[in-house]
Amino acid sequence: MLNEQEFIEMLKNIDQQHLLDGLDSVDDETKKAFFDDLRLMDSSYPGGLKQYVANAKILLAESKAGKNPFNGYTPTQPDCVDLTAFNDDYFACEKLGLENIDKLAVVLVAGGLGERLGYPGIKLDIPVEVIDNTSYLAYYASVLLAMESRTGKAVPFVIMVSRDTNAGTLKALETNGYFGLNPNQVYILKQELVPAIKDNEGHIALDAPAKVAAKPHGHGDIHMLLHSSGLANKLKSQGIKYLSFIQDTNGQVFNAMFAALGASIKEGYDFNSIGVNRVPGEAVGALCKLINGDKEMTLNVEYNVLDPLLKATISPDGDVANEKGFSLFPGNINFLLIAMEPYCNILDKTKGIIAEFVNPKYSDDSRTSFKKPTRLETMMQDLPKLFTDGQKVGVTVFDRVWCFSADKNNIKDAAAKAKAGSPPESAATAESDFFWANRQKLSYAGMQVDEADEVEILGIPHTPGPRVLLRPSFALGIVDVNQRINGGSIAGDATLILEGDIYLNNVTISSGSGLVIKACQGAKVTVDNLQVDNDGYKQIMLSSDDLQSDNCPDYLKIRGYKMQAVDVAEYVFDKPGEYNI
Repeated sequence: MLNEQEFIEMLKNIDQQHLLDGLDSVDDETKKAFFDDLRLMDSSYPGGLKQYVANAKILLAESKAGKNPFNGYTPTQPDCVDLTAFNDDYFACEKLGLENIDKLAVVLVAGGLGERLGYPGIKLDIPVEVIDNTSYLAYYASVLLAMESRTGKAVPFVIMVSRDTNAGTLKALETNGYFGLNPNQVYILKQELVPAIKDNEGHIALDAPAKVAAKPHGHGDIHMLLHSSGLANKLKSQGIKYLSFIQDTNGQVFNAMFAALGASIKEGYDFNSIGVNRVPGEAVGALCKLINGDKEMTLNVEYNVLDPLLKATISPDGDVANEKGFSLFPGNINFLLIAMEPYCNILDKTKGIIAEFVNPKYSDDSRTSFKKPTRLETMMQDLPKLFTDGQKVGVTVFDRVWCFSADKNNIKDAAAKAKAGSPPESAATAESDFFWANRQKLSYAGMQVDEADEVEILGIPHTPGPRVLLRPSFALGIVDVNQRINGGSIAGDATLILEGDIYLNNVTISSGSGLVIKACQGAKVTVDNLQVDNDGYKQIMLSSDDLQSDNCPDYLKIRGYKMQAVDVAEYVFDKPGEYNI
């Protein structure tokens, strides 16, 4: 590590001597913190600050010149597997994926707080549902445990955190005993900030004397961290064949993961973007195959770039609907499956620096000055920019709600989106969609499911039931549910929770009623001809006073309601054995 004088000389050599201005006016503690920050930025970026500044100058020159990265490329449909329907193709892929889950590791990108939601902590602490108050992190862990139970092999769980989320994520894991996971299977990778740039010459910005302006580098840092930590190659050596990249508050992701893995294996995809049907003009990136002569690449194209690109090439009217009312191109949800072999090769060549870009906001048309400092950014879905002709990139499309329902907007913003006809993406709708997906599993298995009528909660559409929680220990895929459910019915705002090795035969749950069955490992429970008619759980709307009260938990405030058990039929089997109800 360079000493202070050597570091000063390095800064001068890369034309950053202005950073030293004002150092004489600050105290020793501030000066030390200044150099500590710079050293951390220098050590955490491959090639250090020297390389960061060099990359910035190149990208800023291209931006000033107005270089279009897609100039000369024509968008076409990507290689695509359509799994939007529960048909033979879907179940063949899911079966194949479940047979290969011992070769899968899960990478969770979790660098953000819940500020936009109005939640004061890390988003991973937010409950995906408020009957049992299962946090997103607890839910993800429960899926990994169910996978391990099936294969006998622990699933590596990689979590990328930031300065904002590191302490909260560690606290959540440690205070909850890692939610049953072995701490040795959980890998925490911390993302650091990068310096902000104040001009086209690549000069690093200061917030104040001896205070470097710093910004996030983007979620593409996960690739850099997997390389610099040596973890990617370590997992490869342990027999991991695929990495699945997921987001922090998408409770639907595991509904589609195993079928997506099967699609990757079946089609030989080295990079598989999981997509959804998107509405033309929607603020969601589009997955396109871009062709320029003998060059082609399948990428996410941001929605604000897509429309002018289409107008300049294949569609004079821009981003228009097909015969089904959807855009010509699937929507990107940043849910990825990447094959380990080509991935590690690319990381070794690039040190994990994946397709950086810069997006300065210029003061005027001369493009000579910025409204505010900018920074280099990187997105994890841009990895295919580095693929060669020998690597295959594809897209697997699922029903939107089946695989994606984010929890990211506060109530006010979610209501405005709903009014405008866009997905609200709130805590209430994410929970509602979580129950919906489980209802689909029951329905496919042959249980009659009668949904309650949609209602509004503070302007947000919401279906109050049936509320169905099929825990991963009960079933990982739809094929599992089909083997465990035979006939029966559930209606209205009833509640059903199943956890463990349970089989239902002709069980009837009337509207408003509640049935909970939990079986420990080694317990097998068969339920025959049970009729459930009780007062179940009640959804209680929060008053304006509740929403303002310090005594009301924040995870309820971002929903607008709470759940209360009134009269529930609950069966808990905490000892191994065979049981009948």
